[in-house]
Amino acid sequence: MGKLQEFDITFKDNKVVYSPGESLSGTLKITTTEALLCKDIKVNCQGFCGVTSKSNDTAWMVEEQYFSSTLSVADKGTLKPGDHSFPFMFLIPASVPTSFEGNYGKVMYRVRAFIDTPRFSKDYKVEKPFYLLSLLNLNDVPDIHGCSSSSVTKKFTYLLGVKTGTVVLKAHSDMKGYTPGQVIQLTTELHNQSGKTTGTVVACLIQKVTYQTKKPTIDLRTLVQVEGAGVKAGKQAEWKEQIIVPPLPQSSLADCGLINMEYFIQISLKSPEASFLLPIHIGNISVDTTSARPSRPPPPTTDPSRSSANPTKLQNSRRSEPSSQDQETPTTPCPYPHPAPKPVPRIRVSTSSPASPSAPPAEMDYLVMGAKGQAPPSHSSLRAVPTPSQPSTHSCLLSTAPQHSHMRLLPAMSRAVAATHKTAS
Repeated sequence: MGKLQEFDITFKDNKVVYSPGESLSGTLKITTTEALLCKDIKVNCQGFCGVTSKSNDTAWMVEEQYFSSTLSVADKGTLKPGDHSFPFMFLIPASVPTSFEGNYGKVMYRVRAFIDTPRFSKDYKVEKPFYLLSLLNLNDVPDIHGCSSSSVTKKFTYLLGVKTGTVVLKAHSDMKGYTPGQVIQLTTELHNQSGKTTGTVVACLIQKVTYQTKKPTIDLRTLVQVEGAGVKAGKQAEWKEQIIVPPLPQSSLADCGLINMEYFIQISLKSPEASFLLPIHIGNISVDTTSARPSRPPPPTTDPSRSSANPTKLQNSRRSEPSSQDQETPTTPCPYPHPAPKPVPRIRVSTSSPASPSAPPAEMDYLVMGAKGQAPPSHSSLRAVPTPSQPSTHSCLLSTAPQHSHMRLLPAMSRAVAATHKTAS
């Protein structure tokens, strides 16, 4: 490094993960072995997004800058031999997207330092990245409550076109939004209205990333895949499957106009070929399922004296009464008024899956988490629809990680996300 023995940037408390609107502070450390003439020493904090149409290419075709702040920490002069420290502080804007890195683009944040020397002398530059985590509350997503469902009917021919048949494929998930670590409860029904056994049923968790270049570039990745057996001729079966959501970036990169993120569950039948998509959302704060269920109104009360006085009229009025609470009060006076009995409170049980923190750093690994202390089974299959006399509670748990992955989850990012989620909860 010539005259420089040390030229480094350190963040306060070695922190590398920040939130929008938070301040970032640190120190620029310079150690020189001899006197160094300099015109200026600057520190710059920058956030930007770059996309390209070539995989892993850093020559960006389109760029989008979110902020760039520069601070001059030393004016023109001479740095004497020895150690020098220059503190700095920047305020991160409140509306900036989460850090992300993909095959064709990235959302990146960094702090850079420059030593501008006189003419014919060597300039010096150093940079250090940091990561931004913006939490996505799934409860703020429109129409997030309920399940995601779809179906398809496929007509096909077999036996060299001599015979025709129809298959009906239906599927639904238990929710529309999930956080990493939560389990997707998937139910698939297959009606085989033909004389031929169908092929296997496959369910895949798919990530779709769209990079807005001159011609949009779409990157599709299969994150998890599970498979069930086919259905025999003239039969129908129900397939229940569980998919654990791996650590993934959130569905939408808010305030980013160049990268769009989407997630789907693809249900497909290999023979005959049929498929459809169930859109879902991945976030950081789980869906509050209790707030989506309105309380049931208490049952209407009746007066025993009216029942004894005219039971036929009371029976007819019951048939015509609306089910809502705002019923009209009967005009017929009660000869023997009695206080209405108190309605018995109804107990409603609601379940809510615990929120799990997600991990959207600049680099992450699409790992599939297994059940606690349990290995996933080697296969899953379709099962016949249980009858009332033969209840079935069997459910398979199987998750398969993609064979090729280019991302990894930084330990510092993972710990910071976990701490952030506990605070949010």
